[in-house]
Amino acid sequence: MKRSDIPSLDDLRAFEAVTRLGSVRAAAIELALTHGAISRRVSKLAADLKLQLLEPDGRGVRPTPDGERLALATSNALKGISTTLAEIRSPLTSPPIVLSCERSLAMRWLIPRLSDFQDRHPGIDVHLSTGGGPLDFVRERITLAIRRLDFPMDPDWTVTTLAAEAVGPVMQPDMAARFESGDYLALGSRTRPEAWQKWLATRPDIPPPRDIRLYDHHFMMLEAAANGLGVALSPQIIAADDTARGRLLAPVGFDADGTFYGLIQPKGNGPTEHAKALKKWIMQQA
Repeated sequence: MKRSDIPSLDDLRAFEAVTRLGSVRAAAIELALTHGAISRRVSKLAADLKLQLLEPDGRGVRPTPDGERLALATSNALKGISTTLAEIRSPLTSPPIVLSCERSLAMRWLIPRLSDFQDRHPGIDVHLSTGGGPLDFVRERITLAIRRLDFPMDPDWTVTTLAAEAVGPVMQPDMAARFESGDYLALGSRTRPEAWQKWLATRPDIPPPRDIRLYDHHFMMLEAAANGLGVALSPQIIAADDTARGRLLAPVGFDADGTFYGLIQPKGNGPTEHAKALKKWIMQQA
């Protein structure tokens, strides 16, 4: 069939609406036309095709077998056109990047810097998820994850080392004299309950504390130290901003503990351009 043999799209739309809705009146309302205009278009379509397309059905109408076939083909064609137009008119959007990060690292290091990434890449949507340890990228729909690499790595993961872990005591500046004399309360995290004992074993020059008190998370421990409740044994990366501003003092520095922070992503089809941009930015920050 030549394209010139295909009937008017307006006539086909009117006919499809009548068959779908079961009446000329309902089709007229949907297409914002008069009852007479719908009837004329359907009659013209039947005349052009030399086919009977509709037959009476009580107070309404129903398609004949030929009309039913034409109505189905017309409906499918209109749906295809509608879908294509919606795709053309709607801006293409990428799914958000889900970045998983350990809670204290997110609060003390990542979040204060994340506005820089948003300023550089305003079109990239990053959702932050907090969590630690092993990962389930599929179930949790994670794109990238920042972790301390102290647990087994899955062979299906790509791991990029970001920074070496180093720990050291941090405190309010006026707590330094008490720390040097051993008159201090040691603050630790329940996520690393043996950290103080292990660190003191490598630093015989440091007097032991009166006692050790554990908090649920490193960020809580750091806040306690900043408010004079004791001396916190902190990872360098999460205390970096406070020590740089002078809010916390690190009088003996930080010692590497042999572990590293890494950026983890699943192997497979490869990261999107947005994920690549975020990964590059994280590596620059670290």
